[in-house]
Amino acid sequence: MLELYHHSTSVCAAKVRMALDEKDIPWEGHYIDILKGDQFTPEFLKLNPKGLVPVLIDEGKVILESTVINEYIEDAFPETPLRPDSAGDRAQMRFWTKLIDEQLHRACAVITFSVFHRHIILKLSEQELQDYLEAMPSPELRAKKKGWIFQGVEAPDAQEAFKAYFKSLNELDQALDGNDWSAGPSFSLADITWAPYVNRMAMLGMEGMFTARVARWFDRIKARESFKPTVLDWIPADMTADMKTRGEETWPRVKEILGL
Repeated sequence: MLELYHHSTSVCAAKVRMALDEKDIPWEGHYIDILKGDQFTPEFLKLNPKGLVPVLIDEGKVILESTVINEYIEDAFPETPLRPDSAGDRAQMRFWTKLIDEQLHRACAVITFSVFHRHIILKLSEQELQDYLEAMPSPELRAKKKGWIFQGVEAPDAQEAFKAYFKSLNELDQALDGNDWSAGPSFSLADITWAPYVNRMAMLGMEGMFTARVARWFDRIKARESFKPTVLDWIPADMTADMKTRGEETWPRVKEILGL
């Protein structure tokens, strides 16, 4: 059976869980609490030296990076295909997965920390906070997270992250002109990749960033049987409520940043 190392709020883990569910593939989970620093333990770093979830293991083979994992799943389990039929639509699918990996993912991490996770981290004791920061193998990441934690959306890269997110959502809007799905007429890995990132803004009460077409696309995503159990149900109810509260508190400032 496949083994998946994952976390509840990780957008990358969510898109792998959703792909597995869409293809009806059973898996055994190993929960990594990234807010407590489980990803920096020696045991986990042996699996992924970058200290990131998700990690998939198939018969001893370790597969890293969520986009690669989903492509691996598609290759290893071709039933219920999640790639479009035409070469052109498959290219568009991969364009989206590449864009999200290279641009949107970092913006999502910055926004999530600067709006929500910072409040969890700030509840740690001074020593726990110091241990959390020092456990990060990258000094650059450590410095950036300090900004997100202590400055919130006023951190310069947090404001740039919102602008990048808004730009990407408008690019999605254009792709949906005449299409039900992001890479053409059929649901694909592109939509699975987009789903948790659009959902993150919804959970933060920032649907004001969505165009009408993006909102209708998201309604179709939410209607899929795979969405709720793989994306929403993993997030505790109190965290869901807190995310909404923290996001709504921040939304007026975000509107100013985006010029809305």
